[in-house]
Amino acid sequence: MMSNTWKVYILALASFLVGTSEYVISGTLDKIAHTLGISIGAAGQLITIFSLVYAIFTPISMALTASMDRRKLMMYALGLFVVGNIVAYTLPGYGSFIVARVIMALGAGIVVVNALSIAAKIAPEGKRASAISTVVMGFTASLIIGVPIGRTVSAAFGWKSVFGGIAVLGLLIMVVLYLILPQIKGDKPVPLLQQLALFKNPKIVTGLSITFFSIGGYAIAFTYLSPYLLTVSGISESMMSGILLMFGIASLVGSKFGGFSTDRWGVSPTLIGSMALHVIMLILLSVVTGYIGVMIILILWSFAAWTTGPTQQYNLSTLEPEASSVLLGINQSMMQLAMSVGAGVGGLFVEKVSLSSVTWLGAFSVAIAMVATFILFSKQKASNLKEVSQ
Repeated sequence: MMSNTWKVYILALASFLVGTSEYVISGTLDKIAHTLGISIGAAGQLITIFSLVYAIFTPISMALTASMDRRKLMMYALGLFVVGNIVAYTLPGYGSFIVARVIMALGAGIVVVNALSIAAKIAPEGKRASAISTVVMGFTASLIIGVPIGRTVSAAFGWKSVFGGIAVLGLLIMVVLYLILPQIKGDKPVPLLQQLALFKNPKIVTGLSITFFSIGGYAIAFTYLSPYLLTVSGISESMMSGILLMFGIASLVGSKFGGFSTDRWGVSPTLIGSMALHVIMLILLSVVTGYIGVMIILILWSFAAWTTGPTQQYNLSTLEPEASSVLLGINQSMMQLAMSVGAGVGGLFVEKVSLSSVTWLGAFSVAIAMVATFILFSKQKASNLKEVSQ
């Protein structure tokens, strides 16, 4: 009998596949644009479409399927995800690839949220947080392993082969999860209107705006990273996979450091410090060329961007503790919405201004998130002082 720890790792592998299907576009954007005969900006909209569908439909799908058996729901969601990847692999043209991205995203959102839910339910008492973080790490690992491997595989066999590989692995994981997962009852549904009522709280709106502008700023630049490095930074094709790998490793270190720093020094210094470094690195990326300089900047940029993530998750969970799980779910959608808008706005600037403008635009967006952070903490400070005086 497989231990629950190993079951959580299989769920993390499912999360890894979903992350790879979302992010691999960034690593192969130039190749997709060339093959489909479209512009870099139009290819970037493929990330916009995925993230937008994920952001809008995941909370709706989870609300509608809340009472469904978790194992059955995972089979349906993974099945939908696999179908999307098969469509991407088999059908030609930009239009059919858009359809594939929509199908993928509909399944992907349910897979990730459901994997987090199952991990929490099957983990032993006192190990739930670490089970959830393992599934999240699977998603993060897609940047570290999935994107550079996707770049390498697409160079050797064509970019469509990446989606064929994801479909095959998705089917294997479906079979394994069907065999190892027990039947798991669903949850009592939280009505969508009740979830949306949280937006009446100014603190929560300000908190979610930090997510939107920080992730949006990251997405504006990250979506167009491959063509940017090749044409603006002067990085050669042979060095791309290595650079993307280092970028991914830095994201893993950053997300680990975010948790450590929040526990050690608090939310405010960690958020402000990481976003300040994020802004500085994006500005420097626009002026520095050469392999070593660009590599150092990319490592620090990725580290800073991913340090913000766990800190912001913790920050939101403290704003309204009794609704923390709902808030974290909304934050997941907000992250995907930010990815979608960031990729879309970045694409417009690539088309209308220049490819080199995305780093400046990204830095500006993250700077807005910093301002929102200052506003939130000043509100909290004023609220705490008011409570003390009473």
